[in-house]
Amino acid sequence: MSHYVPQRALLLSLFVLLLPAGSAFAQGREDARLVVATQVLEELRAVPDQNIPGWLMDRAYGVAVIPDVVKGAFIFGIRHGNGVLVSRDASGRFSNPVFVSLTGGSVGWQIGAQSADVVLIFATRRSLENFSRGQFTLGVSASVAAGPVGRSGEAAAGVEAEVYSYSRTRGLFAGVALDGTGLLFDRKANRSFYGRDVTSDDIFGGTATTSAESARRFIAAIVAGLSPNGATAGGKEANPPPVATPAPATAPPPAGDSAKSFPLADPKPGGEPH
Repeated sequence: MSHYVPQRALLLSLFVLLLPAGSAFAQGREDARLVVATQVLEELRAVPDQNIPGWLMDRAYGVAVIPDVVKGAFIFGIRHGNGVLVSRDASGRFSNPVFVSLTGGSVGWQIGAQSADVVLIFATRRSLENFSRGQFTLGVSASVAAGPVGRSGEAAAGVEAEVYSYSRTRGLFAGVALDGTGLLFDRKANRSFYGRDVTSDDIFGGTATTSAESARRFIAAIVAGLSPNGATAGGKEANPPPVATPAPATAPPPAGDSAKSFPLADPKPGGEPH
């Protein structure tokens, strides 16, 4: 199993303890999933030579992070993990998170188990549209290829995949082939997080919103992986931090005004930025 697991278990325990009681029961598990996915992105960004190239992040229509995907095998192999996915609209802004699960299997003489972090970069709009239709299988619903790694990493010659896939095991980060692996909409997790039954289109389109700090931090971690040019679209910053409205000059600022919460930058990510 991955040596990152003990650290993450401690992180999640502390996170849940800090949540208000109601929130901890209502959506603590989904918040924790976002916290770990954010940690994966931050750890990857700390090692630029083993990270996803900035040029590929810039052209991403969507990004999925599935931490701690467990791959076990004894003749019949299977991999499974839970993660989150965001899409990017025409203005360059990322949506609220969609909770997903990754499941796949294989047959052959194999034995053992390991845990890996999986990152998927959706390089076409069509690949995200196919995901929204359900029953999304990598290599079937969208072409998939092992992604390039490093500052100057390049895709394999002649390869124009719709989805680029990565895996990190025991600290090593590299492209990985995931043909035949299903990426599924986690209906239960999305209902718990958004408080009602929602679809991926509801979330991508901005009709299902959240002000959860865990979601804001996850999106911020994705934006931090873009190049300076990729972090803007049409001259506007992708998912900028909220700007406080100043109080009138004749009125004193309300008490506690310096302590501000940090909701998602855009309550309706599918719309134009303000």
